[in-house]
Formats: sequence, structure tokens, C-alpha cells
Amino acid sequence: MLFQVGGQGTRPTFFEMSAAQQLPASLRAALTYSIGVLALRRPFLHKVLDHEDEFFSLLMLVLETHSLRITDASFAESLYGLRRRTVKIRVKKEDARPNSGDGIQQSGLEKHQRVLSVVFLVALPYLKSKLHSIYNKEREARLQASLWGNGDETVEDAEYVSGGESSLVSREATIRSRLMKKIQKIMFVCYPWLHASSEGMSFAYQLLYLLDATGFYSLGLHALGIHVCRATGQELMDTSSRISKIRSNERERLHGPPWLKALQRALLSCTYTMLDYAQTGLIAAVFFFKMMEWWYQSAEERMSAPTVYPPPPPPPAPKVAKEGIPLPPDRTICPLCSQKRANPSIVTISGFVFCYACIFKYVSQYNRCPVTLMPANVDQIRRLFHDM
Repeated sequence: MLFQVGGQGTRPTFFEMSAAQQLPASLRAALTYSIGVLALRRPFLHKVLDHEDEFFSLLMLVLETHSLRITDASFAESLYGLRRRTVKIRVKKEDARPNSGDGIQQSGLEKHQRVLSVVFLVALPYLKSKLHSIYNKEREARLQASLWGNGDETVEDAEYVSGGESSLVSREATIRSRLMKKIQKIMFVCYPWLHASSEGMSFAYQLLYLLDATGFYSLGLHALGIHVCRATGQELMDTSSRISKIRSNERERLHGPPWLKALQRALLSCTYTMLDYAQTGLIAAVFFFKMMEWWYQSAEERMSAPTVYPPPPPPPAPKVAKEGIPLPPDRTICPLCSQKRANPSIVTISGFVFCYACIFKYVSQYNRCPVTLMPANVDQIRRLFHDM
């Protein structure tokens, strides 16, 4: 069996595919940040944040459907000039000529492949996000139960035992809650294995793609039989004509009285304009989010960094009193005994150095510095272990 890519564009690099896969996450973070900032002054936008998964999935459903319809690529792949192609593998016969074109042949996407691509691009990430949130809630509930005890079951049991007509309603609610808890417990046990299997398969496919051992970047592409390749120059040039042809066919299929057709054309024009500028606007939102993230991160680093102040200047040198003992020209000589200093000690109030025995005796008798005549006591005498 011969594997070779036909002339439908070259194979994208691993880094291009990784960037295309990470773009929806960056887009979601940018939109969440922008809505969170706007919600500070418009509290009704918190409802959008409460249903963040549904809002983002609906947005991606519109974008992915539109992109697959006009470019045969996902929203992120179209930004990098990539296209999805159906892979058809044929076995090369021995008696066939070498240039017969056997091997992998690529063609445009079929309708069911576009639908399944939307499922893999939108529905599966939404389901994964919901399962992750259920797992986190169950984990927090178990953590709280281990710390504070499970008091909810006692309340439910009390409602279940209570008699009267109201007990029927509470009994149904109790059965539903117990069923939901059982489902959540099952998901709590199964989700880590499902998540590990999914991440392991993704890692394996990405590693094989990086090593040129497979042409499929993910398990979903392999299951659909789709290769992602770079668009040729002719394909990029034909995209605009294809879009205009699709839109003209949609306008021709309009039915109804003239005023209804005019209204439908106006709505279609607004929709086309929004879809045309959605790509540019969302990329600008991602860029703005990254810029603001860098700005606030650098500001936080500046605020958290310790302020470095210059060292304070040294205090002015003490003045020698007119009635005090004069300083000898040699700094190693003690001013009191006029000998070389032994056991040098300093008077902290003035900073002059003497022999320990000389200065201790003088300060004990006069309670002052012999040079500056400033008041001092024996507690202000410090021994120097390194004499200059």
C-alpha cells in the first residue's frame, strides 16, 4: 500500500496544527474576560457567565458551521490557511504504471463529514466541559462531606418519611435527587478514566504526527477520514467566488411577496456582514485580551516587586571639641595613651577608636567621649575585631 499526498496542498507542521487547536481556548478566555469586565457595570451580563458553556458552544456552532460550509475548514484552521480533505486510500497494483496516481487521493468534504466535523468541534468539547464541571462538583461535595459530615441525606430521609399529600411530591423529588446523585457518582468514578484515555489518545496521535508516522493529527480526524493540508493559492482565490455563488443561490431561493423578500434580503445581508467581520473581530478580541493580560501581569509584578531605595548617606563626621583631647596624625595611635592601640574599641556616640582599657577607664570616670566631650557611658563601648 502506497501512502502519498496528492496535489491538494502540503502537509501543515505540528506547530500550525497545535496553534489551530489552541485558538478556541484563547478565544473563550478572551470573551469571558471581556464579558466579565462589562458585567462590572451591567450586572445582567452575569447571566451570560452563568451559562458560559452554552453561550460559547452556540457561538462556535455558528462560526464552525459557516466556516466548514464556505472553506471546508474549521474556524481556527481557516485562519492559518488550512483546508480539510477527504482521504481515499487505494491499493497500488503491481502491473500499474508508477505515475498512475494510486495511493492517497484527496477531495472536498462531503455533507455528512461537515456535520460530523461540527459534532467533533462543538458538541464533544461542550460535553467534556459539562462532565468536568460535574466531576468538580462531586469532588467538592465529597470533600465537604468528609470534613463536615453528610447532612443532606438526613434531611432527605426526613422528607421521605413525612406523611400527607405533600409527601408524594417530596418523595418524587427525593427519588430524582437520588437518581441524579447516583449518576454523578458514576461519572465521578468513570470521568478520570475517560479523561485519561482521551488525553492519552490525543498525545499519541500528536506524537505520531510529529514523527511523520501518521497524517491524522487527532482521533476525530482519523475517524472521519479527513486530512488537514495547506490551501493552495488557487483555492484561496476561489474562496471569494465560492462565497458569492453560495449567497446568490440563497437569495434566489427566497419565496413570498416582494416586501417579505426585501426583508429577508436585508436580514441575509446583515447576517453575511456579521459573519464576514466576525473572524476579524474575534481575532482582535484575542489580541486585546492577550495585551491586557500582559499589561496587568506586568503591573502586578511591578507592584509586588520590592522597592529598592538608594542607601542613605553617611552621617557627618563628629567635630572635635576645643577642650577635648586632640587626635594624633597616625590613626593607629590611641589618643589617650599615645601608643599603638591594643584591643581597639569604639565609642558609638562619636565613632572614635581607643584602647579598650583607656576608654573604659576614661568613660567610667568622666561619662563622656574624650574627643568630642559628648555624654557617653560604658554600655556604648564596642569592641572592634578588625582595626583599620
